Amino acid sequence: MYKFYCTFFLSLNFFFSQEPISKQATLIETISSSEVMVESVGIYYGKGKKNRHKRKDIKKNGLINALADARKSCIYFILFGSNDPLLASDEIVLKYKNHKDFFFSSSNVSRYITYEDSKIIKKVTIDNGTGLKVTKRFKVNKKYLLNDLEEKEILISNQKLSKMLGNPFILVLPSVKKGLSPILALSADKYLKHSATVIESYLTSRNFDVVVSEQVEVIENLNNAQASLGDQGEDLAYQLALSIGSDIYFQFSGKFEDGSYGTNKYSITIRVFETTTGRLLGSETGYSKSRKAEKMLNIEEAINDAIDKVITKVINYWNLDLQNGIQYKTIIQISSEFDNEEIEEIQFSLMDAMDNMVNESKENIITDETMDYVIWCDPIKYNKTSKVYRTLKSNFNKKSNLGTLKKININRKILLLKIDND
Repeated sequence: MYKFYCTFFLSLNFFFSQEPISKQATLIETISSSEVMVESVGIYYGKGKKNRHKRKDIKKNGLINALADARKSCIYFILFGSNDPLLASDEIVLKYKNHKDFFFSSSNVSRYITYEDSKIIKKVTIDNGTGLKVTKRFKVNKKYLLNDLEEKEILISNQKLSKMLGNPFILVLPSVKKGLSPILALSADKYLKHSATVIESYLTSRNFDVVVSEQVEVIENLNNAQASLGDQGEDLAYQLALSIGSDIYFQFSGKFEDGSYGTNKYSITIRVFETTTGRLLGSETGYSKSRKAEKMLNIEEAINDAIDKVITKVINYWNLDLQNGIQYKTIIQISSEFDNEEIEEIQFSLMDAMDNMVNESKENIITDETMDYVIWCDPIKYNKTSKVYRTLKSNFNKKSNLGTLKKININRKILLLKIDND
């Protein structure tokens, strides 16, 4: 008898912890940095050998089980179904599969869902009355779910990121025309300033390290190196992100629109760039409701609508990119005193020197005077830019008798180097 009860309860727990049948849900609203409102569909099929048995089961157990499926569909949606799911790669999904029952256990689903609307939006029988489909709204705490994914080591936690990357930094700047200063734009426009503050507050609440732009000094030692890379040198936001060593930087642009009856609403577009390459990681647009004379509140609401999706892209980017190691942008200038054959020999030696120390490299630009690379290095061996420079210099000296490798400027994410004819 004891064995029967153990088997029964284990089977019951397995049934209630498996993934949902429906897997249908829609994001309604991002409420805060941790909570979202989701409209979810739940499905339950009646049990029994004959249709009349199934219909009887639907009348007795259909609603409670369909609602349970709707709750689990909320969780599934955030993990997989949205435009920016938490589980975004095959490798991460494979890790999740070993723990999937944990996330759909009744106790954890109840913990993730912090509010359930009292009203059922839709309730219909399906399959000739042998099934039931319901639609309802729920509030889900994504932070609880994210914490569990990190604890199970399915995703990399911010704490581990800090150890591997040395506290990854984020810079937040308004989008301006090339050649204009984003910092000056912040100081001149109170709405841009408020937008930056709201985004920075959101990021710090998620335990990211944020560099406050007003505290950053004007760009130094970058103009000459960047000028050789074409019109990128006019993009001050990109240069600023490089100069302080941020891992990624946020650019935002917003506008007010007039609504009916003297109201206004706000829309904001937030774009996230990888600092070392300037590659766009993601872009989202958020909207506020129409209100009278509450512009700051409209800004906050629009940001909440956009930024949660962008943060998911950032987390997915780091989890994927760290498989290769830590990124460093490496720009090497070669003195014009060398002739063509010497320049080619120096370039070959530098390529060999990098190949001997990196996990992976990407060649951006190679000219007679400039070599521009992004390299990925072992985070244990090369957790500091100074270690990358020291090893690269040592390797180059072993490969070539031409010139001396010197540093112009190095920070957390970039090495500006030069080879002189000494």
